[in-house]
Amino acid sequence: MQDPELALATAAAHAAGAVLLRHFEGVFEVETKSSPIDLVTSADRAAEAVVLEALRSVHPDHSFLAEESGLSGHDLKYTVLPGPGELRWVIDPLDGTTNFAHGFPHFCVSLALCDHEGPRLGVIHDPIRGETFIAVRGQGARLERSIRPGRALAVSRAAGMQQALIATGFSYQRATTETDNLAEFCRVVPLVSCVRRAGSAALDLAYVAAGRLDGYWEYHLQPWDVAAGTLLVQEAGGGVRRLDGSAWRLGYADVVAAGPTLLPTLVAELRAARIEAP
Repeated sequence: MQDPELALATAAAHAAGAVLLRHFEGVFEVETKSSPIDLVTSADRAAEAVVLEALRSVHPDHSFLAEESGLSGHDLKYTVLPGPGELRWVIDPLDGTTNFAHGFPHFCVSLALCDHEGPRLGVIHDPIRGETFIAVRGQGARLERSIRPGRALAVSRAAGMQQALIATGFSYQRATTETDNLAEFCRVVPLVSCVRRAGSAALDLAYVAAGRLDGYWEYHLQPWDVAAGTLLVQEAGGGVRRLDGSAWRLGYADVVAAGPTLLPTLVAELRAARIEAP
């Protein structure tokens, strides 16, 4: 993958990861955003500043959609994807903020460069494990590691639910929304080997791409949570749908991701759970 934009994104993600490591288990400020459980830390903002500086210094003509600072770069009405001929970076400087704030070592930096069709490259960097997941549209996906050799990514070929390891998450709105994911969770748990809830949507998707998880679903996600991860899954041979089974594109807030054999079954069970929910 000899792509200058990928090299830029990887370097920016590594720089942000270094910022996060300097703050982790140290002294940082914690505030709330949309609810008392929706956290932001000074580490989020510091990492985002590093990413934006790195990207803007090379591409001042691009626009940027970042979790903490919003949309910048063009005086346009907010849209997730740019218009034809434009490029936009979608940035999550710290996915897994709640984990980070509690000293739980599972979080990452997620960057995607998007055109009007969706993500064209994605980078998810896990600074704790020294792992960087990368994908370029039409060129596949890879895992690069600081110690062990890297490898190409391929999704699991699990065919059935019984042996599957599935991940999910519960949104900050779970106390006030009908789609709180409880019906879906209760439906899936008895059907699979186990369900994980690790607290980083971006890493969950990266793990599906790597075959570490057989599938993943969640409601109420933001574009920066999933832009890079969905591209990783697709380039690793997997599929991405909405929970009702319809086609997914960046901007939809619900997602199901899995290998091509398991995906229809997982979607069917999730749809059944929603239909039967009281």
